[in-house]
Amino acid sequence: MPRNKIDYGTMSIPTIFGRLFFPTLLGMLSTATLIVAEGIFVGRGIGSNGLAAINIASPLFMITTGIALMFGIGSSIVASIHLSHNKIDEARINITQAVIVASVIMLLISALVLSFHVDVAYMFGSSDKLLPLVLVYIDWLTPCLIFNMIMSMGLFIIRLDGSPVYAMLCNVIPAILNLALCWLFVIKFGWGIKGAAMATSIGVTLGGLMVIVYSAFFSNKLRLYKLKLNKSNLWKTLRDVVYMAKLGSSAFLGEMAISVMVLIGNYVFIHALGEDGVAAFSVACYCFPVIYMFGNAVAQSAQPIISFNYGAKNWARVKKTVSISLGTALLCGLGAMVVSIVFSKPLVALFLDSSFNAYQIAIQGLPYFSIGYFFFAFNMAAVGYFQSIEKAKLANIYTLFRGFIFMIICFLVLPELFNVTGIWLAVPCSEMLTAFMIVGWYLKKK
Repeated sequence: MPRNKIDYGTMSIPTIFGRLFFPTLLGMLSTATLIVAEGIFVGRGIGSNGLAAINIASPLFMITTGIALMFGIGSSIVASIHLSHNKIDEARINITQAVIVASVIMLLISALVLSFHVDVAYMFGSSDKLLPLVLVYIDWLTPCLIFNMIMSMGLFIIRLDGSPVYAMLCNVIPAILNLALCWLFVIKFGWGIKGAAMATSIGVTLGGLMVIVYSAFFSNKLRLYKLKLNKSNLWKTLRDVVYMAKLGSSAFLGEMAISVMVLIGNYVFIHALGEDGVAAFSVACYCFPVIYMFGNAVAQSAQPIISFNYGAKNWARVKKTVSISLGTALLCGLGAMVVSIVFSKPLVALFLDSSFNAYQIAIQGLPYFSIGYFFFAFNMAAVGYFQSIEKAKLANIYTLFRGFIFMIICFLVLPELFNVTGIWLAVPCSEMLTAFMIVGWYLKKK
């Protein structure tokens, strides 16, 4: 089992960050590649309506990932602090509590989605024309969302346990399988939207099973712990879970913010440009996970280092980690923005043939949308820092502004000022305003 011995309290900060960041980034980019490849195969094998249908159903993934991040980050922060005090059993208890509660919540959500799938599809912005495709995708994907949640949550535990390489493999191997199956089912067999959903479901199921196998047989310190089912322990579990959810709540809000971006964007584009507008917007939504993975990799790599040294009250190491994470995030965001603007035509051509009306809409809009990547990466790293030092309130405030308040205002105001261009600029403007808020807070505190 690949495992790197990492001492968060004494090893060089750049060395630890590098050991965590590069495997984490590679694993997350594999997931992003999975999403992009699925979009390419769907766009080429089904057409613009297939892209639009998957984009409408995509908030299901974001809700699942949001729950996983909320409990994964929250339990990882608490466990990191316990480990810094050598309280291994306490760390195991918190991890187990988080896994059990998150799994129960995910199973309940999946049951509700399957029971009311038509209502869910319309709530996510489906039109009557796209409804049959959306329902097929939802019905095939939803039963396997529990494994996606386990995979996403387990990565935090496995990295903290000292196995970042295995955590990377939990992303890479399912991504490769998904890519192969998506080509086989959609392009070769011609199974359409059902084939795309089946490929994704099989991929995330494998990832979840890999996490379960590690936890059961190969974990170092952070294995699952048998909880006592008496009244006092149930009360303690409830208290611990609420606290962990509070610490990770900004990550959940961050995923919900992406859902809001997709939902509002779908509504605005379908009102302004019809299904072609949604298909064009879906191209931006397929590209967005790449920069999201960069920002997330930075935040997740810095989190155990910051939380451990925060628990040990080693402020110099906390400060150095924050500097490295912010610098890395800004560099990644700038690079992604430049690449996306310069190569916008080839990027769109990967998903859509030039014969589709959505092709021209996407080419005109993607460069505007890409401006936000620079600010988004900075915001992700900053919010990750606040989470890591138990400042959940600040993390939640900035996430609410960037993902809800500013975004809704920008989607309402900018299209009135700049027409369709304003729709594309809504998300970048929201990210920029949030970055200015964070910098303003820093200058005031300094």
